[in-house]
Amino acid sequence: MRKTRIQQILGALFILAIDVGFPAANSQQSPAPSGQTQNRIEDQDQSVVTLNVKVNLVQLFFNVKNKKGTLIPSLNKDDFEILEDGKPQTIKYFAAESNLPLTLGILIDSSASQERVLHMEKEVGGEFLNEILRSQDLAFVIGFDVNVNLLQDFTNSVDVLQTALNSARVNTSGGRTAGTPGPGGTVPVVLRGTLLYDAVYLASNDELSQQVGRKAIILLTDGEDQGSQMGIADAIEAAQKSGSIIYVLLCADRRFYGSGEYSGKAKMKELTEQTGGRVIVVGNRFNKLKDAFDQIANELRRQYYIGYTSTNTALNGTFRKVEIHAKNKDEDYKIQARNGYYAMPTRN
Repeated sequence: MRKTRIQQILGALFILAIDVGFPAANSQQSPAPSGQTQNRIEDQDQSVVTLNVKVNLVQLFFNVKNKKGTLIPSLNKDDFEILEDGKPQTIKYFAAESNLPLTLGILIDSSASQERVLHMEKEVGGEFLNEILRSQDLAFVIGFDVNVNLLQDFTNSVDVLQTALNSARVNTSGGRTAGTPGPGGTVPVVLRGTLLYDAVYLASNDELSQQVGRKAIILLTDGEDQGSQMGIADAIEAAQKSGSIIYVLLCADRRFYGSGEYSGKAKMKELTEQTGGRVIVVGNRFNKLKDAFDQIANELRRQYYIGYTSTNTALNGTFRKVEIHAKNKDEDYKIQARNGYYAMPTRN
């Protein structure tokens, strides 16, 4: 089984229970793409997907909505301006609706707080995959609780993905172990938790970073993280480096919480806003979850694509803040896009 970067960081403290190993993330060269990935690379317009080249070509996918939250799909290149670190950039590529393949990660929380909503998530999530995935798209499923489990690696088979979703089970025991000093030496202790941030990091860094084109993560959770070795900043950075949009569907039975409120909502809002997605509160309502998935499907299929060559030619790994603005100031448009990217050196 191939080791991931996070396994090296965590060492003996983190058991990653996966049936199919994540691609290696610590080698100096990129691993060879799989047959499915290679075919998708060759099929795509190379002017769109060559982000890591000697010229710093930046690509962004985004939505535009009016003040009522209705998607605006009919704008054109001249309706927008783009800034990087406050400096105007020249738009070189633009499309009002992208037909590029979509790579999608479904991350499902199977910790104790999800016990009453897990079945609902599986059912509606399966319907969503059946609706959204086309023949050229790929998806994978990760479950997380006291461990992070790759339930299904990349596939375009909805049946296989649904089987993976259905395999998720609430797990509150059997987590990672650590040693604590005792009178007779080191005593092993099982650590509990919900490894939400670790799951996002792994999905972004070990799975999606190797893919091209449009990428998104849908996170079904109550937003609570307990015990992750990675922090929220690590998860956001990994998602931004992989170019992935994150949506969070806040699901849980409110009776599980004494206050009736999600204490992790603020962190989930930070995660989504910085990556170009958003938080949708679902609770334990079947209809709300279905409506949320319908909204996401609509947004992913009605994205604008914009590309520019950065005037800052230094590929030094620094974060660049990107702003997309509508030129028509009379219209109260809201633009939903990630807030920047990392100018990573070209891989040899």
